[in-house]
Amino acid sequence: MEAQDASIAALSSSRVLGLASLNFLFTISRRKCQKCLKSSVKYPQSVMVWGAMSAAGVGPLCFIKGRVNAASYQEILEHFMLPSAEKLYGDEDFIFQHDLAPAHSAKTTGKWFTDHGITVLNWPANSPDLNPIENLWDIVKRKLRDARPNTLDELKAAIEASWASITPQQCHRLIASMPRRIEAVISAKGFPTKY
Repeated sequence: MEAQDASIAALSSSRVLGLASLNFLFTISRRKCQKCLKSSVKYPQSVMVWGAMSAAGVGPLCFIKGRVNAASYQEILEHFMLPSAEKLYGDEDFIFQHDLAPAHSAKTTGKWFTDHGITVLNWPANSPDLNPIENLWDIVKRKLRDARPNTLDELKAAIEASWASITPQQCHRLIASMPRRIEAVISAKGFPTKY
């Protein structure tokens, strides 16, 4: 992908985000037997979230129940990716990027993209994950640490608020970094980079 084409890529990803701490466990310190509070999560609640971004900003989030298979992924594409593409691109063409998760690489998913006339970025297996949306998920996670939700509903609300606060400028900077990311991976011969 050439540098000028990088701004037309639509990127998608899903992440499992969880509550930092729901349960607290009292422990006794070895020093002077003082009671102290140590946070611990025995059965953390979490939610899987799908989102899309482009240089123009982010699309709506989809909270996913259960496992993602090819059929459920195509439903997400139909009900969330297409509206995102409409919002972010209008009638312009775009290139879609996702990883090679089984639901993404299924033949029926490939047919779905073909039937909808959407070009998918060819992404090699076992390649470094350079998708800039991963940086957005990190931003969301950092903001969640500050929000400190206690329930699943609070977690979802905090994720939505964090996602909504992502600016088009942040997205544009991440997309514009793609040529540097690719160059760094090539220079590192596939080994880890700062990205």
